[in-house]
Parts: sequence; C-alpha cells; structure tokens
Amino acid sequence: MNVGIIGLGLIGGSFAKAYKAEGHTVFAKDSDRSILDFAVLSGAADAPLDKDTLQKCELVIIALYPRAAAETLCEIAGDIKPEATVIDCCGTKRIICDIGFKAASNFGFTFAGGHPMAGTEQSGFKHSKANMFKGASMIIVPPVYDDIEFLEKIKNLLSPAGFSKITVSTAEKHDAMIAFTSQLAHLVSNAFIKSPTVSKHRGFSAGSYKDLTRVAWLNESMWAELFLENRDHLLHELDLLLTSLGEYREALNEHNYEKLKSLLYDGKRLKEEVDRR
Repeated sequence: MNVGIIGLGLIGGSFAKAYKAEGHTVFAKDSDRSILDFAVLSGAADAPLDKDTLQKCELVIIALYPRAAAETLCEIAGDIKPEATVIDCCGTKRIICDIGFKAASNFGFTFAGGHPMAGTEQSGFKHSKANMFKGASMIIVPPVYDDIEFLEKIKNLLSPAGFSKITVSTAEKHDAMIAFTSQLAHLVSNAFIKSPTVSKHRGFSAGSYKDLTRVAWLNESMWAELFLENRDHLLHELDLLLTSLGEYREALNEHNYEKLKSLLYDGKRLKEEVDRR
C-alpha cells in the first residue's frame, strides 16, 4: 500500500514508522525540510509527498494542528485520487470533519475523521515510534455512521498501526467527550503546577503528584488551538469542576467533617462504578 503522511511530529512520525515497519511505501511531507530529510534518511519514509506521489496513495493521513489540517486538506483535495481514503488526526473533530466531508463530496475521495488515543507528553519526530499505537483505540468519525463495509475498510487501512479498537463516533459526541477525558485533564494539570509550593515539592511528593502533573508538560501552541476550537464543551466541563471544587472548599471553610467525608465518599463511589463498567 502507498501511504501519504502529512506532518512528521509525534503522531505523524509514528504512523510513518509503523507503516514502514509493516513493509508499506510511505511518502511524507513536513513544513521543516530537515525533519523530512531525516525521516527519509532514517528509513521512516521512502520519499517526499508531492503532487505526483500523492496521486499514488491509497491512504493519506493528515497529522497537523486543526487549522493547518483544514488548510492543507483544501489545498490538496484536487490532487487526491478518487479511490483514496483520507484520515485526519486532529484532537477536535467538528470543523475538520465538516471541511473534510465537503471536500470528499466535491472531489470524489473518501474522508473520515480520526483521533488516535495515544501519545506522550513529549512532542516531535524524535519521540515518535513504530509501536506508538499498539493496543490503543482509534476514534473514527465516518461520513455514514452505520456503514459496516466502510468501517471494515478503515480497520484494514489502519491495521498496520496496531490499534486494538476502533471507536465510532459523531464529531459532536467526540468533542464533548474529549473535553472531559483529555482537555480538562491537561488544563487542570497545567494550572495545578502553578502553585508557589511546587518549587519546594522534592522530598514531599510521590505518585499522586507525578500522576496529576504529567500532562502539565504540553505543546502550548497545539493545546491552545484545541482548547479554543472546543471551548464550548471545555467551558461546560470547567464550570462543572469549579462548582464541585467550590463544594469541597465550602466544607473545608466551615470545618464540616461530615460534609467533606460525604463529598470524598461520593467521588470514590463514582470512581469504583466507572472502573467496573
């Protein structure tokens, strides 16, 4: 299979390495020519992705920030062959899917929104790896929700990456869920680390501190764009969190043992219920 990868950061680089490891031909493109050259030199890609090689690709993966992904898709849409499938990897889905489905309809190729549930706090091609997606879930937003034949095609196209599960979603549901499961966690972690106490934590911190602050180390350009693109859902989740935190603060301020104990029990019980599902 001929695969085109646009964007050789952590995600795009990992896709390139995964498909190469499985014997596929990878054509790649990156705004930084030195990274593209290194990818070819290191064997993660076979050659640059240009207008000619793009027309050879059965699968095109766009691994860019949302705005850049949308702009790139509009630029290359006329050069994608009708038999090809295009999948993006953006962390939000409503805008890119709206643009992608319209472009696919106009030019005859197939588009599906995608979001691999894998990654690290590190970014860039140097941290990418061929097994990044092994055992991970891939969220797919298809043009038609219940097209079983199409979903089988997507599974086959993505099989070299090693995903263990394909989760089908609408763009709206994806963005609502990801605001809670990913974006709010990054925002809270990044805010938590700003306490003046952090400079004195060594010797007093263990697993709790490490778990809560791991994703404070983030790519600020990418996450700011994702937060703003999904701000309606993220603001909703943030308001819910602030309301809950207000209840804990009130119990502490009132020195109310029973109320605080009840709040803590409710949180523990919800965690147990979720983990049993």
